[in-house]
Amino acid sequence: MTPLAGDLAGLTIDAVETYAVALPTIRSFGVSGGSVAVAGTPSIRVLVKVTAGGVTGWGEATPIPAWTYETAESIVTTIDRYLAPAILGRPAWDLDGVTTAFDRAINRGFTIGSPLAKSAVDIALHDLLGRALGVSVGVLWGQRRRETIELGWIVSGQTAEEVADAVAEGSGLGYRAFKVKVGLHSEAEDAAVVRAVREAAPDAALWVDANQGYTVDGALRMARRLAEYDVTTFEQPLPANDVAGQRRLRETSPIPVALDESLRHPSDLATFVKLNAVDVAIAKVQRSGGLTLSRRLCALAEDAGVRLMGSGLTDSDLGLAASLHLFAAYGIDTPVDLNGRQFLTSSYATGATVEVRDGVAQVPTGPGLGVEVDESVVRELAVDVLAR
Repeated sequence: MTPLAGDLAGLTIDAVETYAVALPTIRSFGVSGGSVAVAGTPSIRVLVKVTAGGVTGWGEATPIPAWTYETAESIVTTIDRYLAPAILGRPAWDLDGVTTAFDRAINRGFTIGSPLAKSAVDIALHDLLGRALGVSVGVLWGQRRRETIELGWIVSGQTAEEVADAVAEGSGLGYRAFKVKVGLHSEAEDAAVVRAVREAAPDAALWVDANQGYTVDGALRMARRLAEYDVTTFEQPLPANDVAGQRRLRETSPIPVALDESLRHPSDLATFVKLNAVDVAIAKVQRSGGLTLSRRLCALAEDAGVRLMGSGLTDSDLGLAASLHLFAAYGIDTPVDLNGRQFLTSSYATGATVEVRDGVAQVPTGPGLGVEVDESVVRELAVDVLAR
């Protein structure tokens, strides 16, 4: 039963439950740090259910040890043993207070602690609040500048033939933008992959992501190569904490450099802005600990005149929807890397979910995130990651 709007202030968090679910993997995918998905091996996602006054909301965490330090096991135990006890009994609407409680339970350290675990609960609370009021997350925020978001097709092939096949598949599905993972091999081999994509898609929007795979000198050499192929953006070429290197690269690179892993907390972006060391900020919900902190980061970027782009973590449909609401709120009009549909199947979403057609995602308009979760399917897919 949906409570009246006036009753929202009385909703308190009653329960926080975690489910590690095994989702079918469609194809393999890797980044410079290692494997993200393996065809034939289930992809583990941690779903979180938050209940308050009979209303429920769902969130998601995407454990990718090759990208960050959080694993399925650590996400489950962090939520169950630290984050959930810290917020039980708190008002469900008090997202700012929940963020503070999270920081006290798991210290921020240099930047942010356990962002994927925190994000899953924060997303679930947004879903719950929207459902309590019968409105979408965008309406809840009073901020929705776009109705659609263009997606990019990820190219992870490493030979000219593999690249051509990947581009042809994406083009056949209506995608008009492509993102290429580099930093996996030598500079020459990486450049050859990008060249093959440009040759296969001469008119497409094209950007590359190194996932921290280069040194400053190597990144500058690569940037000069990428400029030849009309690459729009060079994403995270340097280690996340190399602030001095990023400033030097920004000053000399012939193409804009975007920051992803460097921007876990809004205060990280503030540091790069103060040092005049950022062209483009990547908005990424899970990396920044959820929608609450992501909105702060996006607002800071907007106010500081830093261009925003969007990305995800091979999320299933709950994470996909959360990202779409964020990107729509801030009017991100360039293609974004929300690639979950390319690599896995969200088997738990058996009702309303995100519509993607010809490489364009419709921002959901249903209550909360706009994704209907079948809890019986979640329980069927659940695995005990702590018993492995």
